[in-house]
Amino acid sequence: MDLDDLLHRYFGTHSLEEIGEGARSAGTEKMLVDLGLSRDRGQRFALWSVLYMLGAAPDLEIAFPEAADREAARNFMDLMAAADERPER
Repeated sequence: MDLDDLLHRYFGTHSLEEIGEGARSAGTEKMLVDLGLSRDRGQRFALWSVLYMLGAAPDLEIAFPEAADREAARNFMDLMAAADERPER
């Protein structure tokens, strides 16, 4: 799944900065429902990743039944933390 497509599907825009509070709340709720219903591992990871960036991701044990998927999510979290720690250029 492509990030731009996910943002447009759930929030009606391709930019996180353009999402209003109402749209953010509604889109996040819909993403959480779709995460719970999806059985496709790749789709679940994509949805969880966007939810993580929005501060709304469920715990790894809830989101990912497979240990490998939980480890991939931990790696994603580490990469996001490292990106936040990089000095501005």
